[in-house]
Amino acid sequence: MLKKVLFGSAVALVPFYQSYAAEYKIDTDGQHAFVQFKINHLGYSYIVGSFEEFSGTFKYDPEDTASSEVSMEVDISSLTTNNADRDKHIKSEDFLHMSEYPMASFTTLDFEPTDEGEGVITGELTLHGETQEIEMPVRLVGEGEDPWGSYRAGFEGSVDLTLSDYGIDMSEFPDVMNKLELYVTFEGVKQ
Repeated sequence: MLKKVLFGSAVALVPFYQSYAAEYKIDTDGQHAFVQFKINHLGYSYIVGSFEEFSGTFKYDPEDTASSEVSMEVDISSLTTNNADRDKHIKSEDFLHMSEYPMASFTTLDFEPTDEGEGVITGELTLHGETQEIEMPVRLVGEGEDPWGSYRAGFEGSVDLTLSDYGIDMSEFPDVMNKLELYVTFEGVKQ
């Protein structure tokens, strides 16, 4: 499975046996990868959005899932909720402060398989200049040969974040708006 998801840079120390895991490039060119979020709007409904620009790689070995890794980095300027005025406000210093913190990242600390094709990634998520440790359950969606002669594998995971943990001031809003659900799904092409 995965060792790093959403927002990241490579792991500094990798045990020797991990060097056999195949490396995959996340297929953002083919639009087979998504970083999406959902947040409650004043307790009445939801705002759903995504980040359109991100990149990453992962290592995956079906015979040794505990050795897997993922590395992703997300461009905050690519945030969209299909409302230009709202997007501008979210990117402003009131929330994500994009001019000061243009990128978000995730670095894996540990991965624990929980079932076949499933596990929990523990890692450091950096957002809005703050780094917090999170745990994200992840699942292998599938893997195999594609029609163009490449080999692909795909994963998904989600986690609930508390925005104030990342220095984002939500004190003027109802408590329900301090929680954000982050959902990541992607497939990668074996290199």
